[in-house]
Amino acid sequence: MKTQYYTASSLDGFIATEDDSLEWLFSLGNLEESSYPEFVAEVGALAMGSATYEWMVRNAAKVAAETGSPWPYTQPVWVFTSRALSAIEGADIRFVKGDVCQVHNDMRLAARAKNIWIVGGGDLAGQFYDAGLLDELIIQIGSVTLGKGKQLFPRRVLSPILRLSSVRQMGTGMVELRYEVGKQGGS
Repeated sequence: MKTQYYTASSLDGFIATEDDSLEWLFSLGNLEESSYPEFVAEVGALAMGSATYEWMVRNAAKVAAETGSPWPYTQPVWVFTSRALSAIEGADIRFVKGDVCQVHNDMRLAARAKNIWIVGGGDLAGQFYDAGLLDELIIQIGSVTLGKGKQLFPRRVLSPILRLSSVRQMGTGMVELRYEVGKQGGS
């Protein structure tokens, strides 16, 4: 079981525009030609921030066009928020706030032997990193720049170092980088 931050980023390090839009991503490739189908098949639980969740709800038609469903997850999803949000009927969504460590234990139980996916945003993934719970970063970098927006991973990571484990070209618009996250005391 791994806790993975799987996301897409612009070439200049942003996962969303300033207004939390992900539309820049849709023209860069086809999900079926990426690692996504294999990746999501191994996911047992998801975590996302409220901005990601709200964007998906507001853009359900665009999400459906890209993924085949307005809510593409059958796994339980923990949405980290400090606000009251509406749930999507029929979806297994759990609204939580506070320390990621306590929620991570619940996610591990729900995921069973499968992986935990930190969907976004970057600060939420950073909180899992800060707690020593993040095992892998899988970043698909698109051939676009946004200039401004929501940062990919708003953390300074100098040590322990991220270890590049694979590089995969995906068509002419994207490349996927996989990094293992070193743990304190590891080599």
